[in-house]
Amino acid sequence: MCMQHATLKSRPSLSPSQITDLRLAASKMTGSKRRAFEAEMTLKYCDGSPLMAATVFGWGRQTVALGLAEQRTGLRCLGAQSAFSGRKRWEEHHPQAAQALRQVADAHAQQDPTFRTSLTYTRLTAQAALHALRDQGYRAEQLPSPSTMAEVLNRMGFRLRRVVKAKPQKKLKETDAIFDNIKKKMRKPCQRKAFNAGVSIVKQR
Repeated sequence: MCMQHATLKSRPSLSPSQITDLRLAASKMTGSKRRAFEAEMTLKYCDGSPLMAATVFGWGRQTVALGLAEQRTGLRCLGAQSAFSGRKRWEEHHPQAAQALRQVADAHAQQDPTFRTSLTYTRLTAQAALHALRDQGYRAEQLPSPSTMAEVLNRMGFRLRRVVKAKPQKKLKETDAIFDNIKKKMRKPCQRKAFNAGVSIVKQR
């Protein structure tokens, strides 16, 4: 009881609305993010005391203590469900086939012609990629569906669409005026020559 009374006396000077807001913010988080948030608030408002944090905010002492330990060591604890659940991706199940797929895609790939992005475009379709892997001896049960194959290629940094060629510059509005001016300048010397030829003919007569 003495420890609890000491904790209550040294509780942070937060208004009830502020405490409610911090509790609400923590309730919107889960896992390591929530523990990290509770640890930060504990260090900021409760002198790093899990007991005070439990008293003020109603958070679990063990959860706060774990969050403080994760912040101190830089290591993040994983629960059994998060560590061992979830389906692995195709390229993780079949790393050799994934490497062969990357080599096939690289052979058909081309860098973005504008060099504005780091994406690599490829003319290779998902069906063609599957055929290429079958030709290399990979069995059907080792290969994904065409839709999954497209996702795998996207995860590898390839985009399954036609290569966009650099477009020529559009015709400017001043282009017609420029050519008209050139034509006028070309006509004037011809007209002068014709006029001079006529004058010389008259003089000879």
